[in-house]
Amino acid sequence: MTNKEIRELRKNEPRFFYGYIVVIAASFIMVVSWAAYNSFGVFLKPLMAEFGWTSAMTSGAFSLSMIIYGVLGIVVGVLTDKFGPRVVITICGLLLGLGYLLMSQVSNPWQLYLFYGVIIGIGMSGVWVPQLSTVARWFISRRTLMTGIVIAGAGIGQLIGPPVITRLIYTYGWRLSFIVIGGVLLLTVVLIAQLLKRDPAQMGQRPYGENEGERQESESGTKDFYFKESVHTAQFWLASFLFLCHGYGAFAIIVHIVPHAIELGISATSAANILAFMGGAGIFGNYVLGGLADRIGNRQIFIIGCIVMSAALFWLVPAREIWMFFLFAVVFGFAFGGMGAAESPIIARLFGLSSHGLIYGVVHLGFTVGAAGGPFVTGYIFDITGGYQMAWLVCAAFAVVGIILAALLRPTKKLGGRI
Repeated sequence: MTNKEIRELRKNEPRFFYGYIVVIAASFIMVVSWAAYNSFGVFLKPLMAEFGWTSAMTSGAFSLSMIIYGVLGIVVGVLTDKFGPRVVITICGLLLGLGYLLMSQVSNPWQLYLFYGVIIGIGMSGVWVPQLSTVARWFISRRTLMTGIVIAGAGIGQLIGPPVITRLIYTYGWRLSFIVIGGVLLLTVVLIAQLLKRDPAQMGQRPYGENEGERQESESGTKDFYFKESVHTAQFWLASFLFLCHGYGAFAIIVHIVPHAIELGISATSAANILAFMGGAGIFGNYVLGGLADRIGNRQIFIIGCIVMSAALFWLVPAREIWMFFLFAVVFGFAFGGMGAAESPIIARLFGLSSHGLIYGVVHLGFTVGAAGGPFVTGYIFDITGGYQMAWLVCAAFAVVGIILAALLRPTKKLGGRI
């Protein structure tokens, strides 16, 4: 493209950058979907009490949903690269709402695993990878910050979801609560998804922060990795296992921190507020560490995050008082939120954008494998030991391994630069 053509394109571009609409829409979808999904822990005790199920059996449905969410994240990543996020998220939003509506009719374990594990798992597969891959296409400058803003929606959801849903369960029961959640998801996710656009070209614009050299490079696509190339790099596998460590501890906590606090005599309302505080701290982490990552690199954020998460988990082992739980929630949530903001951008910096949806979907499978294993193994350890202390030590060990993996991660030779 000649300099004259570039100047003409700039002249014809709309003054308002539509990428900000994409960020806002994606954030709202994150709020409602993760408000519901991250509140599974508040349903754990009511379901166990009504049906006599074990902790491992009940939390296993969440683990199954995570596995399906992760595996299908690869598929939706490919579909997003091809068709854009609007179609993908609309279909997944319909399934997500349907899954929660069906959960109101659960009476047997197979229904729990079908409705929550399978249908909700399929629905959630369209919430993460398509949106973050889309944001990466809209922003070059401020990419991690904008990703952090979108992921902050998940933190806001976790902040408001557990206490609100706990109140719903207390007032109307868990069955009606699932109906309310399903209806909200159907209405909001499907409608807001219509605002999402795959990339700036659809709106006659260019990615934010793209200069002329970057434009010519991105059009030639000579440096970007195809998926088959990426799997032959050490960075692909290091990132996958790093994400696994991140997901294991994070979702072991999200699913089991409320039952753990209740076991120690803390009220259900206060226990739900611990989870909410974690979400609020995650929002702060999204903004602070997301903005910092644009200056010092995403790899450094993972190193810092894993160090902080491991320290918080060691603190949790002897914790008994409510203030100790809230302090844990703030520290752990801050680190978790910041690391989430760095995920998609670090994949973009390692492998480029041409196949970002597919590559990120496959690497993110590592996160969901960890997020599936964490709740189930933690529930199993509780069933055989009668407590959570050993489970938290296992989570801390995963965080320490994450520090090592992040320290070993280096830029790809093809793209170079800072990650």
